[in-house]
Amino acid sequence: MQIQVVKSKIHRVKVTGADLNYIGSITIDEALMDASNLIEGEKVSIVNINNGERFETYAIKGARNSGEITLNGPAARKVHAGDIIIIISYATLDFEEAKTFKPWLVFPNENDNTLK
Repeated sequence: MQIQVVKSKIHRVKVTGADLNYIGSITIDEALMDASNLIEGEKVSIVNINNGERFETYAIKGARNSGEITLNGPAARKVHAGDIIIIISYATLDFEEAKTFKPWLVFPNENDNTLK
């Protein structure tokens, strides 16, 4: 049997922009992607702390150490600059492997989205 578990999580990061006219996705500072073991194109779930919205998109790299968190395309309608969000990705693992799996959890500085 296989189950889905949390693989990566960037907890409480501030949205820096929303670009409705972009194709889609979420742009994430490359340093945060590396720290959370996210790769470009990976499916992510977004939870908006400010308004309760939950949606899925995919990750693209932003400039390293820029603090950028930009929702692009239709997702831009679900956030505002300054909103606090959680970014989560999941992995499918064998049940026994999942029992010992440790996710990559990142808790950036909420003021500027830098690593603590």
